[in-house]
Amino acid sequence: MGTAMKTQTLNVGLVGYGMAAKTFHAPLIQAAPGLELTSVVSSDADKVLRDLPDVTVHAKLNELLEVRHVDLIVIATPNEQHYAMAKAALAAGKHVVVDKPITVSASEARQLRAQADRSELLLSVFHNRRWDCDFLTVRKLLEQGRLGRVTSFTSRFDRYRPAVNNRWREQHKPGGGIWYDLGPHLLDQARELFGMPRAILLELASSRDGAEVDDDFLALLEYDRLRVTLQASSLVAEPSPRFVVHGTEGSYSIYGLDPQEGWLKQGLTPSEDWGVDDAPGQLTLNRGSAEEPDLVSEEWLSEPGNYPAFYAAVAQTLLHGDPPPVSGEQAVDVMTLLEAGLDSYRQGRWVRLKEGNSNLRRLHARR
Repeated sequence: MGTAMKTQTLNVGLVGYGMAAKTFHAPLIQAAPGLELTSVVSSDADKVLRDLPDVTVHAKLNELLEVRHVDLIVIATPNEQHYAMAKAALAAGKHVVVDKPITVSASEARQLRAQADRSELLLSVFHNRRWDCDFLTVRKLLEQGRLGRVTSFTSRFDRYRPAVNNRWREQHKPGGGIWYDLGPHLLDQARELFGMPRAILLELASSRDGAEVDDDFLALLEYDRLRVTLQASSLVAEPSPRFVVHGTEGSYSIYGLDPQEGWLKQGLTPSEDWGVDDAPGQLTLNRGSAEEPDLVSEEWLSEPGNYPAFYAAVAQTLLHGDPPPVSGEQAVDVMTLLEAGLDSYRQGRWVRLKEGNSNLRRLHARR
């Protein structure tokens, strides 16, 4: 790449201007070197222009796709609209980022990935929770081998939201419900740490009065000598641990949620000390031997969270050919897990994954 490419700016069109677009995508695109937010597709131009007075507002996606100087399309609309919009944007020769989940079915995800590959265009998904401070801390502890061989990994994303709101995520339609809302985050994190599981077991519940769709899930992922538990609920008032990780050499736990979403909702923009969370986790390690353990616990400060890293990496991919922050293959993996989870729930049993190893060694199995 020549020096001219290094100073190039890519024009970005944002499709939709609901919570995800307003809170996450718009400010993070604006903070990314090499990207400029120039267009928004929305039926409420006044709302957009109050926040973003310099952008052009289009009423329809088709209008935006006809703008030649727009390089990247970011789709932040309801889940069931992702596939058709991403397909149209790729067909128009645009690079595409989709808010998670990429689609509402694995077959749609595979079709988009194939289309992007054929056209040599970027297709990526906003799995921003890879850059949560607590997840980055877990990842570093595992990479350093501090906990030894990991035997148990629990990831919970609990909130207390007793009122059922009139919004698409809580309506009975494709891509609605907490499994499609928070499941992609927790599945993507587990897949990043441990790869694709052999099998998945999912239980869903509608716990709140008046709930149309699932607002509580419990998923188990099966790996070799490792149990992964993923949970999310809308009716947890008591603080619960975000991560609990046990290994042969010790344990790590942390409570509370990464602060970046809260900061963005307050209108704060990424700055130099962005992502620093003062609430520590707890690290307990065996300083003795296996025969005579000597457990020592200490507060463990988190790595800084870094949501701006996603769009900074997207710019690097498009300008310099670096690997994308989230690949199309990874997005398909997460959709495969989401769908296999639903199959498990409907059938009331473990569902095996083709990508996993099916030769399982069962304890207490009949010989």
